[in-house]
Amino acid sequence: MSTNCEVRYAASTREVKTMDTKALRDEFLVQNLMTKDGIKWVYSHYDRYMIAGVVPVNTEVKLEIVDALKADFFLQRRELGIINIGGTGVVTVDGTEYTIAHKEALYLGQGNKNVSFSSPSADTPAKFYLNSTPAHKAYPNKKIGINDVEQIELGAPETANARTLRKYIVNSVVDVCQLQMGMTTIKTGSSWNTMPAHVHDRRMEVYFYFEIPEDQAVCHFMGETNETRHIWMGNEEAVISPPWSIHSGSGTSSYSFIWGMAGENLDYGDMDVCPTNELK
Repeated sequence: MSTNCEVRYAASTREVKTMDTKALRDEFLVQNLMTKDGIKWVYSHYDRYMIAGVVPVNTEVKLEIVDALKADFFLQRRELGIINIGGTGVVTVDGTEYTIAHKEALYLGQGNKNVSFSSPSADTPAKFYLNSTPAHKAYPNKKIGINDVEQIELGAPETANARTLRKYIVNSVVDVCQLQMGMTTIKTGSSWNTMPAHVHDRRMEVYFYFEIPEDQAVCHFMGETNETRHIWMGNEEAVISPPWSIHSGSGTSSYSFIWGMAGENLDYGDMDVCPTNELK
């Protein structure tokens, strides 16, 4: 088992204007996130957001402290959201076991000390996607099953953005400090995941793309509304979106993504829409 942490510093709009393709990918793209029998953390200085992936196959994987936190245990001053995109898994929290099936979630509040991840079957292991943010208060742990989420149908085939959005870890479903997580699935025949695009300057966001066929890709759009950039992405890759940036994407096939947010407020609708015909 191994735990490591990569620190990503915040970049301003001025810096991004000068970046070529490689620099843009190095700054915002996160690859090889799903780690077999270990945890790879990426610590972003945008709202101190952390993301990781863990695939427990042959051993139970413990949530260990990382040096960047300077804490006695991982959740001493943090909360944690977990969504499973693999086979059924088990998350053990201070002696309590939570069975998390495919596309189910678990919220863990501040103060939980001993957390571990395991898979009942090594042939169909769990794939836990983890998001963590600073917390100021301890809220109860809560499992979020498929029937517990808030589901919204958005878009239309005519604008190639028909999609199903599911809110998992939001304040209308579970008490949280600032973490928000959900999942959006693009319907067959559509490609755009968030169109019209928008900016929420009071929150940053991370997109984790999955269910992308091996020979297909998603083009993720970011940057200022009058000077956009793009990053081509493959299956099970994440991208960090600064508060000043749009975040939208279009795929060459149907796909899904997990969105995670943190920042100043918990109002999901707090966003500034960018008119499509004004993007540049």
